[in-house]
Amino acid sequence: MFELTSLQRLLSWVDAEGFSGFDPYDALNSPVLRTLSFGNKYLHIGFTQVFKRLPVNLRPLFFVRKDYNPKGLGLFLWGYAKLYTHKKNPQYLVQIEKLLDLLDRCKSPLLMDSDLRRNDGRGHGNDNKGHGWGYNFDWQSRVFFIPKFTPTVVNSSFIGHALLDAWKFTGLERARALALPIGHFILRSLNRLNENGTVCFSYTHIDRYFVHNANLLGASLLIRLYRETGEEEMKQAALAALAYSMKHQRKDGSWYYAEKKVSHWIDSFHTGFNLQAARYFLEAGFGEEYGEAFLRGVRFYADSFFLPDGTPKYYHDRVYPIDIHSPAQAVVFFSGMGAEYAKLTERILKWMIENMQGASGAFYFQKHRYYTNRIPYMRWGQAWAFHALTEYLFHHDAR
Repeated sequence: MFELTSLQRLLSWVDAEGFSGFDPYDALNSPVLRTLSFGNKYLHIGFTQVFKRLPVNLRPLFFVRKDYNPKGLGLFLWGYAKLYTHKKNPQYLVQIEKLLDLLDRCKSPLLMDSDLRRNDGRGHGNDNKGHGWGYNFDWQSRVFFIPKFTPTVVNSSFIGHALLDAWKFTGLERARALALPIGHFILRSLNRLNENGTVCFSYTHIDRYFVHNANLLGASLLIRLYRETGEEEMKQAALAALAYSMKHQRKDGSWYYAEKKVSHWIDSFHTGFNLQAARYFLEAGFGEEYGEAFLRGVRFYADSFFLPDGTPKYYHDRVYPIDIHSPAQAVVFFSGMGAEYAKLTERILKWMIENMQGASGAFYFQKHRYYTNRIPYMRWGQAWAFHALTEYLFHHDAR
């Protein structure tokens, strides 16, 4: 099987690196660039974008060190948990335990009352302690600055799903114990946009940027945590957040990245995130009223983002840059959609391996029209490729 060979090559490279690596957005981990930016928003953005776009890795010259990325650790955990169901190799359990240790060490606690702000202005006491995960680098957007390790709903939700599946597939209770407090981080820390009985969660506790994939990912984890805890507040918040994003789904089945006009683009992997999150509700027996809309979204995803040979497009209306996230998330999602999408899944996976995996076993970052950025980013490239390959194997075995 071509995917097994690809997976073995990738694992050899990742094992040699020990899960630690560079990231497309880690420029501000450079002490030189932090000093030269003088805390200026535009210099923060400029340095980050230059390092992201350059096909040559200058990070070592600027003293950026390889590091553990919490989201990457979560994706590796998820993949090893799925591998353990494929073959009960005790070495996989060793890796799972190591990844749980690393995740435990880099979690961010729920903010204390003096720092916590929600849309209603109320703080919450320590009776509902929680935690989440952020990035291992400072992150500057056009609107706000996020210090490293500030917990985000996206990171925490991906890690939460990985932890719940690790517990489900291995029986390791500590994985479940790490997952449960994330629900309180989502409920108690994040800002909310309230819209006619629906809600949208913010990306972090310090912004009011309301994005569909972040909202749906948080909601999907809450609905899974509700089934573990029976906490009614989790179910109600999850369903209200689902209702917000389903209300804003467009007639063709797509979503804008966010509802602000500056965010009116439609891209591949965020579409996949939205659909994967919605599928968690349907699998849990919730949101049946959105079943037809979900299938319309799946058809849009399948019809709009892939060329006949499996080449993944970045946007629905243009191909480049081809980012490793696009084929990886597509394989993750369509692997779980059954026989109807099996051939599409195999075409995308075959294209990804043949065009984005290098001789070392690591996967490239992006393919542009006239050049390829071959920098092997650990979280953005290797963790996502590992997640995709193991998801394909998990569902292939089930068939």
